[in-house]
Amino acid sequence: MKYIYQARNKQGKVETGTVEASSKEAAALLLQKYNIFVTSLQEQGSLFDRVKSFKFFDKVSKKDLSIFSRQLAVMLQSRVSITQALKGLAVQTKKESFRDKILKIAQLVEEGGSLSEAISNFPEVFNNFYISLIRTGEASGRISESLAYLADHLEREYDMQSQVTGALVYPAFVVLAFLIIIPLVIVFVMPKIVDLLKETTTNPPLFTRMMIGFYTFLANYGWVLVLGLFVLVAFLVYYLRTKEGKKVYDEVSLKIPVLGGILKKIFLARFAENISTLISAGVAIGNAIKISADTVENSVYKNIFTKVQEGVLQGEKMSFVLSRYPDYAPAFVVQMIQVGEETGTLDKNLFEIVNFYNKEIKRAIEAFTALLEPALIIVLGLGAAFLAVSVIQPMYGALGSM
Repeated sequence: MKYIYQARNKQGKVETGTVEASSKEAAALLLQKYNIFVTSLQEQGSLFDRVKSFKFFDKVSKKDLSIFSRQLAVMLQSRVSITQALKGLAVQTKKESFRDKILKIAQLVEEGGSLSEAISNFPEVFNNFYISLIRTGEASGRISESLAYLADHLEREYDMQSQVTGALVYPAFVVLAFLIIIPLVIVFVMPKIVDLLKETTTNPPLFTRMMIGFYTFLANYGWVLVLGLFVLVAFLVYYLRTKEGKKVYDEVSLKIPVLGGILKKIFLARFAENISTLISAGVAIGNAIKISADTVENSVYKNIFTKVQEGVLQGEKMSFVLSRYPDYAPAFVVQMIQVGEETGTLDKNLFEIVNFYNKEIKRAIEAFTALLEPALIIVLGLGAAFLAVSVIQPMYGALGSM
């Protein structure tokens, strides 16, 4: 098969051309022998590969990064050089953009740069937490251990993310089906039902009149409703992307019953795990808190953790600063951190918090899903009951009077 490639030579110049090989991996290996670093490799005339090249499909996920970190750690433990390990991993990587980045990292390391400096050129993939842990591993000579830490950390984050996503699949499917079925019913079914009811019932009951009135409104002004909904969604998307909108969303999301409690546990667990991992790798406590605060996505918790970092730098204990925010940091968390600070086992106590909250989050998600499913069934049941009362009952009454 023929493959179209885009690559860089040893001088860094971009080259394009075609190569024949039995597979994409074989083509990449063949080019590598000639010291050509592949950045893009596609089967000639393959529509599927062009679709996969879109950024949406080529985004580096936590799972991809976890696998990369684990494999790189194993290869470094086996005394494989960093550049050789990176080039080997690039050949195995299926995502074009990630392969390009790995090869560029290998090139930068080969030119004399450190791994932490090389990956810092790609902040969209490697965040400050990742870079700091690699830098610490380089300073201590335990880079493979740092990579193993990162792999474990990313796997736990991916598992937590999968739990949340899995819990939302069923409700999202039900809502999507509802949004598809309702317009179809209004357009194709409702006109015939309304005409039939008008012909068979002279004095329709209240629910029937309500249904007919609602359909008449949709038939005449439905476009206004759709347009208004579209404008509202567009405004919300724009507003939530602003700094003020993001802040409002972050504050409100933490106050939503059930869901807010789950989010608080997730943010606390991530923060505790990040600090525990960084401290275990040898990062100073003040720097560890700063790095962990930068990785938090919620502005409320980011502000709290920034205050914690400022307090620690001024000589205060982390537990003392957190105790000022009882609504966001429960007494259990404060006490565990306080004990860790007093006994010198802060990293272990933080990880105990992580283990506890991971179990709590799993239970909370299961309970939330268990409550959400019957709630959706009740809503659908009420809709079916309203349809039965407003349509079937008057039709039976009209047939009975004939």
